Amino acid sequence: MKKPKDCEEFSFKNYRHFTPEELERNRRGIEVKLGIKRRKRRAGRPLKGKEEKYVTVSIRLHPLALERVKKEAKKLGIGYQTVINQILLKSA
Repeated sequence: MKKPKDCEEFSFKNYRHFTPEELERNRRGIEVKLGIKRRKRRAGRPLKGKEEKYVTVSIRLHPLALERVKKEAKKLGIGYQTVINQILLKSA
């Protein structure tokens, strides 16, 4: 896609990054303002409790079944694997 002539390129060289001290000060400010203790974030996704952990599996599905699940997921605005999980949990 061509960029409009009046569109300027953003220079990340001049972008200011927060220092670790500023991040910690902001974290404490949010905790005080909201009255809740915030967990420290780790790289990647947040950790889940034992009951929330998922097991990685590989299954083969009929193309029509997968198509229907994907359509339903799109309608609900969630991932198709979540829909499959919900269906399996209902039938268990």
